[in-house]
Amino acid sequence: MDKIPTIIVFSHLRWNWVWQRPQHLLSRLAKRFPVIFIEEPLPCEAGQAPHWGIEQPVSSVLVCTPFTTADSPGFNGSQLNELGILLDQLVTQLALRDILVWLYTPMALPLARKLKPLAMIYDVMDELSAFKGAPPELLELEAEAYRCVDLVFTGGPSLYKAKCDRHPNVHCFPSSVDAAHFGKARNNALDHAEQSNLPRPRLGFFGVIDERIDLALLDQMARERPEWQLLMVGPVTKIDPADLPRHPNIYYLGQQTYDQLPAFLAGWDVCLLPFALNESTRFISPTKTLEYMAAEKPIVSTPITDVVEPYGDLVHIGDSADTFIAACDQALNQTAEQLNRQLAGMRKILLNTSWDMTARAMAKEIVKIQQGRGPVALARTRARKERAEVAIIGAGPTGLSAAFHAPDSVLLEANDTVGGWCRSIEENGFTFDFAGHIMFSNEPYVHEMYNKLLGDNVHWQDREAWIYSKGVHTRYPFQGALYGLPHEVIKECIVGAIEARFGGLNTDNKSLLKAPADNRDPACRVGDVKDCCGDGVLESTVRLVKPKTTPKNSAEPYANFEEFIYKVWGAGVARHFAIPYNRKLWAVDLKEMETSWLGGRVPLPDLEEMIEGALRPVAKPMGPNARFGYPLQGGFQSLMNGFLPYIKGRLRLNSQVVSISPSQHRVTLADGATLEYGHLISTMPLPVLLRSIRGEVPVRIRQAAESLRHISVRCVNLGIGRPNLTEKHWIYYPEDTVFHRIFVQGNASPHCNPPGGFGLTCEITHAPGKPLPCDGDALIEQCIQDCRKVGIISAEDPIWAANQVDMPHAYVIYDHARAGNVKLIRDWLAERDIILAGRYSEWEYYNSDHAFLAGKRAVDTVRELQTKQVTAAASDELGQG
Repeated sequence: MDKIPTIIVFSHLRWNWVWQRPQHLLSRLAKRFPVIFIEEPLPCEAGQAPHWGIEQPVSSVLVCTPFTTADSPGFNGSQLNELGILLDQLVTQLALRDILVWLYTPMALPLARKLKPLAMIYDVMDELSAFKGAPPELLELEAEAYRCVDLVFTGGPSLYKAKCDRHPNVHCFPSSVDAAHFGKARNNALDHAEQSNLPRPRLGFFGVIDERIDLALLDQMARERPEWQLLMVGPVTKIDPADLPRHPNIYYLGQQTYDQLPAFLAGWDVCLLPFALNESTRFISPTKTLEYMAAEKPIVSTPITDVVEPYGDLVHIGDSADTFIAACDQALNQTAEQLNRQLAGMRKILLNTSWDMTARAMAKEIVKIQQGRGPVALARTRARKERAEVAIIGAGPTGLSAAFHAPDSVLLEANDTVGGWCRSIEENGFTFDFAGHIMFSNEPYVHEMYNKLLGDNVHWQDREAWIYSKGVHTRYPFQGALYGLPHEVIKECIVGAIEARFGGLNTDNKSLLKAPADNRDPACRVGDVKDCCGDGVLESTVRLVKPKTTPKNSAEPYANFEEFIYKVWGAGVARHFAIPYNRKLWAVDLKEMETSWLGGRVPLPDLEEMIEGALRPVAKPMGPNARFGYPLQGGFQSLMNGFLPYIKGRLRLNSQVVSISPSQHRVTLADGATLEYGHLISTMPLPVLLRSIRGEVPVRIRQAAESLRHISVRCVNLGIGRPNLTEKHWIYYPEDTVFHRIFVQGNASPHCNPPGGFGLTCEITHAPGKPLPCDGDALIEQCIQDCRKVGIISAEDPIWAANQVDMPHAYVIYDHARAGNVKLIRDWLAERDIILAGRYSEWEYYNSDHAFLAGKRAVDTVRELQTKQVTAAASDELGQG
């Protein structure tokens, strides 16, 4: 298994100073990589020897401050001797082995090289050479850094344009925003005590007050507009405080904590970016621009390039003191129409950026260089060859389970994290899964795995599954909880169920209602509760349909899924829920689907329960099946990550399979590396697997694979700026919303939400015959509008986060040809030592608990085959002897 490296950061900024780009990025990356943040040295107290000061401000981040006897500041030459000795001590003390270096200042390059890291990263957040007091050797060390680092990030478009030609692997990652945090400032009742008694209007700035601030501009504003209160929040550095303009209406409130900033913002009428136009501001990309936008405040700025070019239509710009003051007047006196247009633009921008998104994108680039996939190292990687007794393709729940049970395996994953469609992402403090997932199983072995993988990190609760139709919410299952629906709908559903069970009520079949149960001839019998429906969550505790009778001349209980719906549930339930919901979910004609996949998935209460559920509200489900689990922290991803300590084989992330040769027992990866195997366990979608076996697949097998059908799911994740939107866990929408279901992510665990926020996942199926109605921002907006239409959010609720994830293979379709095609493919592959495992390789209707078992079964199959091969080899030797 590839080891997780430690990122050692050398920074000219202190962790406990202003909370900005380094803290935002590294606190998030620390969820993937341990981080050691090394600050510039401080002087030892008299008589002290050089030593480290170490603290842990956030999880997985160690802040290490070197104390030295040298007089000069920073990572300069006179410090290097003592710092080198201290660095050796730190490496030994922390038992560091696999190291990635992250530079914020090239002045630390000599120290970084001493560590002999796997790779080096340079995050260029500012043009340091333009800052006051920059060391003369900085430019020379920076040029050297560009020659030896593996990866360069830049803090804004201007810096990117200036640096993109200096290295072959430069990526622009502008400063972003924690919209949920600064969105708190939209609370009009919030106001910081240090300013709450000041009159209005208030115009404010927060940030470092140094040579980048236009002090003459501030002075003129205070003199010409004495009625304006000018609030400057932040530390004063590199300038003499005596040089600050002093007027009764200017308030220097000093450095404040990050947590306090929204309270200041809330009480401001205009937010300021009063930067001087000089060399030190030529390339700046102010983080606070987006933070002001999250507070939905008017913004006035001097013409900083990285403000004007991306945001010039939303930010008021003044290029002189007079025009800046005029821009402030405009900002204070906007019409409601102007303000609303401005706010709409700000919200659109915020939906497409966050520190979480930036950190995820950076992590992908880091993993590439870690695994030797950077431009310099790629040539070396292409020659890599490996051998494994068991190769496993896909690190979703099935592949992880297989690797857990096969210590002699290599696990290949195309993405930069494990989990497959059980992955999670974080956005502005919200945790979202790839579609809704919960923990439930009837298998004791799976519960043992839950305990092993999560320990105490689990949250068990009683489920709340609901349906929204006819303008009301009713409990799931629809037919068992009709109370609250319009009377004519209830009547139609009950009559339809009776007719489906006993025949038309206008015939002599009415007498069957009074007949003994054993004289009836129902179309189905009742079985045990199992996981139900195809959306990956447990919904039902009622008894379930299992076919009893089979139509003449048919191998299946029902001719198709649509017939099943009408004959089992009746015309009323079919019309008002089952047909519209399933058409919306499956995106195909229901007559094209057979019914073997239903198994125990379809809940059917008996008629007495159905009538009872129509007369009064159905009680909350009780009993063991009414409870489900979910990881307390970390989303469903933490369940997947729980496998990692137990995988004894090798894990290869960012390892996309491009071809497989069964005849040579060889897998080729996108980077040119090859892996030879004894047996191959595939969790890839079956058609994709067959396409990767180039030139070795007979036409009949290839045609069978290409005829397999599936649907895709697009998840639109919304982080709402209001807590406790609903007590429900998931809601079905059979009517005219773009989504068929909302998984209420915010109720999966309280840790899925930031303070004051609440997460929702809108799930939308699409297929060739049912394309998405729109895409990108338009699809997000459609989901927001539909959420308002069904009342789960209001028009006043702010959107703190919004993103989309697409699952190209989501649900397999059980058409009438599926079973024969899958068997044909499976048998052909088995003859070539390729074992299929999981939902997409077996083309079966598995949930995550089934995936755990499928991975184990696949390894058991490999062991049986290995035993047979050893036995056969031994027999051959005896025969020859």
